[in-house]
Amino acid sequence: MLQNNVEMDLKMRLIESGQTQKEVAGKLGVSLSYVNRITKSREQIVNRTFIAMMEQLGYDVELTYVKRGEC
Repeated sequence: MLQNNVEMDLKMRLIESGQTQKEVAGKLGVSLSYVNRITKSREQIVNRTFIAMMEQLGYDVELTYVKRGEC
């Protein structure tokens, strides 16, 4: 099981950075619709098979975010 709410985490990081999805898409060279899909679906970010494999091995998956320069 994925412990994080990846979509909410991403949305909060966008707000904190003061950037829009459109701005991030432009900087990454991807479409706005692609960035929007990622912010709405954890399966776009974390592979379902990877999660299933880790669950089978007895693990839950939890992502950690560390802002650069703060480690």
